[in-house]
Amino acid sequence: MADVSGGGAAKNTAKRGGKPKNNKNRDLDQRKLLGLVTSATSLAHSFLSRNDLLLLPSQTLTLETLLSSASSALAPLSSPSPPPPPQPQPPPTQECWFRRFLSDTAAGADSRWRHAFRMSEHSFSILLSILSPFLTAAIPSIPPNYALAAAVYRLAHGAGYKAVGRRFGMDSPAACRAFYAVCKSVNDKLGNLFEFRSDMARIVAGFGWISLPNCCGVLGFGRFGIDSAMLGPNAALLVQALVDSEGRFLDVSAGWPSTMKLEAIFRQSKLYLGVEETRELLNGPAHELSEGNALPQYILGESCFPLLPWLLTPYVRSNAEEESFGVSEKAFNSAHSRAMGLVGTAFARVRARWQLLSREWKEECREFLPFVVVTGCLLNNFLMKCSEPQPDVNEECLEELPVFEGEMDASGERIRDALATHLSRVSIRR
Repeated sequence: MADVSGGGAAKNTAKRGGKPKNNKNRDLDQRKLLGLVTSATSLAHSFLSRNDLLLLPSQTLTLETLLSSASSALAPLSSPSPPPPPQPQPPPTQECWFRRFLSDTAAGADSRWRHAFRMSEHSFSILLSILSPFLTAAIPSIPPNYALAAAVYRLAHGAGYKAVGRRFGMDSPAACRAFYAVCKSVNDKLGNLFEFRSDMARIVAGFGWISLPNCCGVLGFGRFGIDSAMLGPNAALLVQALVDSEGRFLDVSAGWPSTMKLEAIFRQSKLYLGVEETRELLNGPAHELSEGNALPQYILGESCFPLLPWLLTPYVRSNAEEESFGVSEKAFNSAHSRAMGLVGTAFARVRARWQLLSREWKEECREFLPFVVVTGCLLNNFLMKCSEPQPDVNEECLEELPVFEGEMDASGERIRDALATHLSRVSIRR
């Protein structure tokens, strides 16, 4: 018995003695793994710094984010004590990315410019010539081409101010100042590119090519998400936009909370006031239809809007009654639906080109979002004017909008019926 108990004690002692050895080996393996990961992270940093001109901006930003996350995760593992506070980094030994981009012999290729700034070098130069006087006065400490490039880069890729500053040789506060100075200059200097008041002949002619005579635009909404407890789940700021037959923005009213009724937004917009109160809009000549009816200037709008003599909305019935639509009503609703897709496509292009607008904004930045949305819409128009290629997108669809429940305008009904009859005859002739 003594031998058995002694043997058991020896085994237990051996087991107890083995644990520290296993722990020691495990700690050694962890340190080796930590060293390998740290070395790999360092090599990735080195690769990024040597090849940032060859990589796409989206690739460098993604890699930077991953490396930053890896470094943060490794820091507490490298020492049992809390990591010391970060020390100010010394200035980089090499020139900033943008200076090297400009001096690189291959940077003149439009593909490089479009990847970085969503426009060719030629279009960038035109934009710079327009905005440069304003930027020089607003932020004299930053060269205008650097300020513009930094702002457009942030808008195009959704990059943070730290990442932008690192690429353009400025600190984060300077990158922030440059961004908002450029946004303000675009709003001030390019506002004339909302051409609803200045180029009606071109707008009407464009819709004529898609069989919508005397149409002056298509009116709809876009949503831009924000993280706001005040506005509840799925919080957003709404943007009412009027677009032409090519998806060019004609009028933009931005910054309305998603809790607000769509009809109320419409009736407070400058577009509504310009037609109903000052009478300065949509006061051009009527178009004589082949049926003998006079068709005044009008725009097409979603079913959430009231039917007015100048705002034609679709015929709406319950799902069970939709089959009872006549030929002319079906023809009108079909043409109306295709036209409304222009608004969704226009907003989709803005988000695709300016990825900062495809992200959810924080509550504290909410007041700046409308300003940035208008900037994105104006730059969209500017790049269309420069014949820049449009991004390939799918039509952007909002959730089903509420149907306007007020009284129908009798004059609006007559005008819509006249256009519906015309469209049905046009479709038959085809």
